[in-house]
Amino acid sequence: MGEQTSEQVVEQFRPTSGRITGVLGLVLAGAVIVVGLLDRDQFPILLVAIAALAAALIWASMLRPRLWVTDQHVVLRNMVTTTRIPLAAVEKVAVRQVVAIHAGDRRYVSPAVGRSLRQSLPTQKAKNQTALTSYPVFVEERLHHLVDEARVRTGVKPYSDEQLALAAQVERSWAWPEIAALALGTVAVVVALLTL
Repeated sequence: MGEQTSEQVVEQFRPTSGRITGVLGLVLAGAVIVVGLLDRDQFPILLVAIAALAAALIWASMLRPRLWVTDQHVVLRNMVTTTRIPLAAVEKVAVRQVVAIHAGDRRYVSPAVGRSLRQSLPTQKAKNQTALTSYPVFVEERLHHLVDEARVRTGVKPYSDEQLALAAQVERSWAWPEIAALALGTVAVVVALLTL
């Protein structure tokens, strides 16, 4: 998590989906790339380019997204961005199929933690089971608790001018290595298609 600063990490939440599939996808894409580069005469370069683009997409969409809280911010690391939201600026947290955090008039989402489609079904049985056993429910409640603590610590009242001012301090940074890998993979596929 290279985006972390000198702030102390209070809690890291484990991702809820795509990890095993993502690792298997990276291994498969890596194998295709290696075989393709070793056997250039028999293996189409287009498949190598597609595998490289697939590896970049798998990393960015399935393995890179993370969610953690520092002593001052909730941090959402997505495919190509990292968003740092001041804890006391958070007005609402909802974990459905993705995490949604409201601060000011903006909504920030991350696929790092979410409920499965089955957990999101509105049946009473699903609600009871989700309330008892769901990690996403724990994450939502824990985020609410950490936000409440930050508001008390800083003296910021919900929906106040101070909270609105904090919401204006949300920082977003770009994941340039991932952007470059996706761009290079796309260019490689296009060039490979043009040389067929």
